[in-house]
Amino acid sequence: MNFLLQFARLVDRLSEAVGRAAIWLVLIVVIISAGNAVSRFVLNMSSNAWLEIQWYLFGGMFLLAAGYTLKHNGHVRIDIFYNRLGPRGQAWIDLIGGLLFLLPMAGLLAWLAWPMFIDAWTTHEMSPDAGGLARWPVKLLLPLGFGLLALQGVAEIIKRIGVLTGVLVLQPEAPTEEV
Repeated sequence: MNFLLQFARLVDRLSEAVGRAAIWLVLIVVIISAGNAVSRFVLNMSSNAWLEIQWYLFGGMFLLAAGYTLKHNGHVRIDIFYNRLGPRGQAWIDLIGGLLFLLPMAGLLAWLAWPMFIDAWTTHEMSPDAGGLARWPVKLLLPLGFGLLALQGVAEIIKRIGVLTGVLVLQPEAPTEEV
């Protein structure tokens, strides 16, 4: 179990690093968006590439930060009973939800997205819009983002097993928003 918990801590560090990097995409998108708006309205110049890069980065923010959000208990839950349960009851719900829903969904989406990325890469797929960008970078975000989410899901499952076996005590982390 100690090896598995070490693996979970390694995945936690990876999710933390990728999530912290993805946070900077927000600033980049804002700067690009503002620059695009200024160039369009002040200089009467526009480019589909600027619009597409905003779309790519916006997708990257969500896909790359999904594992980070899971690590920090920030995903939306519809829980009637969860908050009324103790740590073991919550661990059971997280374990069952992770095994039955999270891992199959994230794994399936990563697996299904991989051929789309490979096809875009090998055919040098480009946006059909004039001045558009290559499509493979945004298509790579799909298997990468869902793969990172699945990896963090495995780490969360390991931690919940640690709680259920009495090896680990998780500190409750309420979802927070940093401003």
